[in-house]
Amino acid sequence: MHDMKKKAKTLTLELLHKMDAYWRAANYLSVGQIYLYDNPLLKERLKLSHVKPLVVGHWGTTPGQNFIYVHLNRVIKKYDLDMFYIAGPGHGGPALVGNTYLEGTYSEIYPNITQDEDGLKKLFKQFLFPGGISSHVAPTTPGSIHEGGELGYSLSHAFGAAFDNPDLIVACVVGDGEAETGPLATAWQSNKLLDPITDGAVLPILHLNGYKISNPTVLARIEHEELDQFFRGCGWTPYFVEGDEPKKMHELMAATLEGAIEDIRQIQKNARDKKDTTRPRWPMIVLKSPKGWTGPKTVDGLQVEGTFRAHQVPLLVDSEHPDHVQQLESWMKSYRAEELFDKNGRLISELAELAPKGDRRMGANPHTNGGMLLRDLRIPDFHDHAVNVPSPGAVDGQDTLVLGKFLRDVAKLNQDQRNFRIFGPDETLSNLLGAVFEVTNRQWDARAVKNDEFLAPAGRVLDSMLSEHQCEGWLEGYLLTGRHGLFNSYEAFIRIVDSMFSQHAKWLKVTLELPWRRKIASLNYLLASHVWQQDHNGFTHQDPGFLDHVINKKADIVRVYLPPDANCLLSVFDHCLRSRHYVNVVVAGKHALPQWLTMDAAVVHCTEGIGIWQWASNDQGGEPDVVMACCGDTPTLEILAAVSILRQHLPDLRIRVVNVVDLMKLQPQTEHPHGLSETDYDALFTKDRHIIFGFHGYPWLIHRLTYRRTNRNLHVRGYVEEGTITTAFDIRVQNKLDRFHLVQDVVDRLPQLGAKGAYLKQTVQDKLIEHKQYIDKHGQDLPEIRNWKWMAPKRQGTK
Repeated sequence: MHDMKKKAKTLTLELLHKMDAYWRAANYLSVGQIYLYDNPLLKERLKLSHVKPLVVGHWGTTPGQNFIYVHLNRVIKKYDLDMFYIAGPGHGGPALVGNTYLEGTYSEIYPNITQDEDGLKKLFKQFLFPGGISSHVAPTTPGSIHEGGELGYSLSHAFGAAFDNPDLIVACVVGDGEAETGPLATAWQSNKLLDPITDGAVLPILHLNGYKISNPTVLARIEHEELDQFFRGCGWTPYFVEGDEPKKMHELMAATLEGAIEDIRQIQKNARDKKDTTRPRWPMIVLKSPKGWTGPKTVDGLQVEGTFRAHQVPLLVDSEHPDHVQQLESWMKSYRAEELFDKNGRLISELAELAPKGDRRMGANPHTNGGMLLRDLRIPDFHDHAVNVPSPGAVDGQDTLVLGKFLRDVAKLNQDQRNFRIFGPDETLSNLLGAVFEVTNRQWDARAVKNDEFLAPAGRVLDSMLSEHQCEGWLEGYLLTGRHGLFNSYEAFIRIVDSMFSQHAKWLKVTLELPWRRKIASLNYLLASHVWQQDHNGFTHQDPGFLDHVINKKADIVRVYLPPDANCLLSVFDHCLRSRHYVNVVVAGKHALPQWLTMDAAVVHCTEGIGIWQWASNDQGGEPDVVMACCGDTPTLEILAAVSILRQHLPDLRIRVVNVVDLMKLQPQTEHPHGLSETDYDALFTKDRHIIFGFHGYPWLIHRLTYRRTNRNLHVRGYVEEGTITTAFDIRVQNKLDRFHLVQDVVDRLPQLGAKGAYLKQTVQDKLIEHKQYIDKHGQDLPEIRNWKWMAPKRQGTK
């Protein structure tokens, strides 16, 4: 590895002075954004009226990030690097906004923020001002793929961006507070999955400034030796840049960063040219600098610089602190703006030359606007994988097993493009997607032993780390930089990334409103091993609540699909892989269940998203007596089983069966673009007939989606938090989603059934008792449950 202790100076004195001046310019812009409403170049004496009426923001991390940025600019120019910057510390917005302004990118994207005094005034005013920009690195920030509002995901995003980008280096600044989060603490292990031949590099820079909001950080308070050993134990080679004297820090950072780039290049050269298969110990940098560096050292007798007090606004400037106006002026003048900007307010040319040019500017790197690089997937014809369904329910199939073969072909077709990956927390085989391993492997760069399966240094599947956080973060980084992918997970444990999903959905929502941001591929979730197929794992593995969480997001962004069989699943997933800028949630089972629709019928049904299954209904001659609706594979099975019982015992009962694939169809079209009009909804569900609705998830979600509809006679059966180790059918019984309880529901809602209804209700109640006695004795469901097949009852008058 590179010797970071070489004695020769890396920077000439002239270059050091210029870089320090550039850093001062970035710091000046950062302070201006936090405080100033007017007088951006301090051409007149600073007054309280020049200060924003409400001063908010975060200074503590900002000068350190400005310091990093100017040094990254230098190595980009020296080595002609394809590099961009991820800002992990939550509120480093002023740094990235200021630096992209200095390099010219900001004004190109936002022409009203001009490179002059008027532009500076607008730049300052918009920060945390009504209608302006946020304090963190947001979608509005050029060069950003990472929302800094919620902490913990920067390093995962960095690795996702580096996968399949062999020429890219992602400089990822990690806050020492952020480093205490679970996702970030795990992300250090991602280096075991980075292939130095086919992937790019991630250069973590831990910004060790010592404090969070009001507490010290753990990593800043352990001994140097322990910190060094921690990172070496995680497989990194850490290099330390420590101090507070700018001149010495510039030289040390320049030498260290240059050495890190040389290390990365040597690692890649050894792997790519010399076929060295040794797992590399990638370099990382620990930058230890004061929190609030170069800011006020003391305020009102209390130390600020280098303490937690520098975290947010280090100096209150308002009518209650009028004496602080002069202190703010002194602070800003310490950067000597008159040496940095010309009389018109433009950065002087000799400093502007320090920034890279064109797409090499980190704010203009095409990877940070991934839609610019996005290429369509080559998608096979999903009809080739169709399940042959001679008649509804005649054959059984395992839906995700069928999908796995389709995904295998997707992976194969796109191997040359290297723009498609499957992510998951060691559940790809369990979810029956194992066919993909016929054409690819699990990416794994750690040690392998004799009995391992499907491990290789490079592969299309990243499922060998048991961390939903990392899978989500990698996939988001992969998508945000212009590629495609999906996340397969057990349904219950996708809840681990609830918050990460929320942040990504917010990102998509905001970028949709920014004309310069190009659309990216959709984030696709495949939720298998779902709530109704966890009888063997029990209560802990039963949670369909991700659906409730997802539909809270903007209708422009979220889509939820529950295909009832394999052919519908293929049709839905083909659509999802082709879509742009959505979050698609698909729930599908892996156990053998009846297959209902031919492929042609499935395509029509999924295109419509909802529809009457005429082959299961008998109300063609008039209005139905009851509507039996279903959404999800297991509810569909039980609703149809209930219908078969009803039609056998009550042949005069007119029943309409409605199946829902696209959950958002239930909302009014005024609420969601997929929603049904009132006329179309009433045509399916009627205005007044009772609806018995079998739903995959929590029943109240259906009530939420339909609360504005005319027909209030809606009775939903779904998961109601009843579960244990039992049989598959008994889980349905415990939650009253089984065919027998559904039949009782119909009888209870239709008093006109009279004695026939009463006898039928007694019959199915007897069946429930028989079921319980049978499973207690035999440990499996009744034969008539296990072997049930849909048989369309003969209509009256037929032979």
